[in-house]
Amino acid sequence: MSLMVEPVVLSSSLLRRVLRSPSAAIGTTILLVMLFAALFAPLIAPYDPNLQETANRLAVPSAAHWIGTDAFGRDLLSRLLYGARPTLLLVLFVVLLMAPTGIVIGVLAGYFGGIAEPILMRITDIVMSFPRLLLAFAFVAIMGPGLLNGALALALTSWPAYARQARVETVALRRSDYLAAAEMVGIRGPRLLIGHVLPLVMPSAIIRLALDLSGIILAAAGLGFLGLGVRPPTAEWGSMVAEGTQVIFDQWWIAAAPGFAILIISLGFNLVADGLRDILDPRHG
Repeated sequence: MSLMVEPVVLSSSLLRRVLRSPSAAIGTTILLVMLFAALFAPLIAPYDPNLQETANRLAVPSAAHWIGTDAFGRDLLSRLLYGARPTLLLVLFVVLLMAPTGIVIGVLAGYFGGIAEPILMRITDIVMSFPRLLLAFAFVAIMGPGLLNGALALALTSWPAYARQARVETVALRRSDYLAAAEMVGIRGPRLLIGHVLPLVMPSAIIRLALDLSGIILAAAGLGFLGLGVRPPTAEWGSMVAEGTQVIFDQWWIAAAPGFAILIISLGFNLVADGLRDILDPRHG
């Protein structure tokens, strides 16, 4: 019975701490609204995002089209709602690839040491020596544009920071009495790494991940802006900004609408990261 009650108590305690942090509460609200808009875009969007009405191109915001239309007569509000889908999906792919790769490499290097540590860390340093965004552009240029290729490119160039952080924390834990006591009772190998090292490394990794997500959003938008993201006519915020820059002096709202969406979701991730720092880091809050 106690095993069933304990997770509920911990989750409710964490929820209360999140609600007490204004940054975490506001950021979480922003992200939930964006997620709702992405999931239910077919029900919320007033028009088909790819429906072209050339007779109604570059229309100003009105009751029929709340944010106006683009150069092909497509409704901007509908494309804005659908554009959240590839952006959030790319972020999900990057998170699932980037953070686990870096954490695993860092924990293995920090715990086992020996010849494995300098080899893994030198590989990490080599990847970190390249500009992340330029390296991601090179990967996408080689593999071709697309959502999965963009996510893979960003993930392959973003994991070293997690590896270095996890390695430093694991080295400190390796010399601690906590792990020595665990080894004395027979806890070793994968059981020790997964059950005792990983939970202590995860809080700082989660905070870094939340901080990096806003940069990933901007990098994904940059790929779309340069035509290296999802392929047209799929709605994507970066490509929408690129299309709007062609008429920015006359119809500024075409570029401003997706740009404002990128700003809001980046702000949401930054606020969540600030709140998580207060909640998970014992040196704050």
